[in-house]
Amino acid sequence: MKQHRLAAAVALVGLVLAGCDQQASSPELKTPAEKASYGIGLNMGKSLAQEGMEDLDSKAVALGIEDAVGKKEQRIKDEELVEAFTALQKRAEERLAKASEEAASAGKKFLEENAKKPGVVTTASGLQYEVVKKADGPQPKPTDVVTVHYEGKLIDGKVFDSSVERGSPIDLPVSGVIPGWVEGLQLMHVGEKYKVFDLELIAIKDPAQLQGAEPEAEAPAEAPAEAPAEAPAK
Repeated sequence: MKQHRLAAAVALVGLVLAGCDQQASSPELKTPAEKASYGIGLNMGKSLAQEGMEDLDSKAVALGIEDAVGKKEQRIKDEELVEAFTALQKRAEERLAKASEEAASAGKKFLEENAKKPGVVTTASGLQYEVVKKADGPQPKPTDVVTVHYEGKLIDGKVFDSSVERGSPIDLPVSGVIPGWVEGLQLMHVGEKYKVFDLELIAIKDPAQLQGAEPEAEAPAEAPAEAPAEAPAK
């Protein structure tokens, strides 16, 4: 988190608070402006909570806005403010480092345990996969475009990206996806299902069909940094 980002977030929360109806202690949230103001505050509050700012004092924020708007003398010197923002930034960085360390440890443990399961294959690169459905169709080359269905999960089973849920397979260039997929797709035969994410190779596109075709769909997302995907590639 950068200092200016934190400052901007705090200022926005303050503006939302200051923008509420000053004639009442709590707005009725009936007009579009009131609802939008509440929505901005709600979203910013969630964002700040994710940044480790659960202890943000909304009254102190409002007081700062009130002093600025009223052109009153600020109650805290700039040097103290910089020191406070620096402390919050350090706390956020420490929180992120701890989360990353825990995720890396959990990922390593998962891979070690997953490698012991029957049917799981570990390649020289460290990619782990399991053949869920066997088929004898052709295998794609690095230059091919393929049609796939996929579902990415965290190690706790939570789905973070899924073409299956969207109900529509996507076309992807074999060499233009995340490293584990580049390797895994070339191991697959059309019609097979692998557990790399949960990956099904539906077809290899005919180059002639790609002439004048619509832009390719967005590539699948990698697992969030907080936790590794099911059988992630190294």
